[in-house]
Amino acid sequence: MLRTSLSIIIISLLAVSASAQTAADKYVKLYKEAAVRTMNQHGVPASIILGVAIHESASGTSKIAKYLNNHFGLKGKTGPKPIASSYKGYENVEDCYLDFVSYLKRSVNNLFEKYPAGNYQKWALGIQRGGYAASHSWASQVMGIIKKYKLYEYDGTIPESIRPLPVVESASIGSDLGMVSYQVKNGDTLGKIAKEYNTTVNSIISKNKLKTSHLHVGQVLHL
Repeated sequence: MLRTSLSIIIISLLAVSASAQTAADKYVKLYKEAAVRTMNQHGVPASIILGVAIHESASGTSKIAKYLNNHFGLKGKTGPKPIASSYKGYENVEDCYLDFVSYLKRSVNNLFEKYPAGNYQKWALGIQRGGYAASHSWASQVMGIIKKYKLYEYDGTIPESIRPLPVVESASIGSDLGMVSYQVKNGDTLGKIAKEYNTTVNSIISKNKLKTSHLHVGQVLHL
């Protein structure tokens, strides 16, 4: 009887874990592009946006996420509110992402100046120290989510243990190998890169088999 009870408990725990993972995977699939757009426009790592949102909104399943599009627990009176709440309501999730960026700029001193977009660990710790979360383990929990779901891939950061040798940006097209490798920086666009390296946007898209014009920091392009 005891063995049967333990088996039921283990199966239940595994089911809960699988369900949580599925919810997080679905969340990333739905909102990764919005997170990358927000990063490219404002400099907050996409991994931080996704990791914090998954943590704070239970992967988009919390009540305020469902009814208010509020994925960060931001409080206030602005926006549409189909339910009575002290939390802010938003027309869509991307508006919430942008308001989260505004909150960080207002509330966390020098966060954007101190940390590059590629260092999600320092961003998580900086946000915690800035007073966003009272829990001392909050940053560790967010970093754990980022590592578990490899969210660093969306802002070009890779743990040092599996990081390849750095790409050297060539100074001109005429390299011995006949091809230049370029690592995307914050603020880059296909048009800007094409102009700088005397090529065309269509050529870059073709050589790299790109399906979208959106770039992310750390992405390597062949020119």
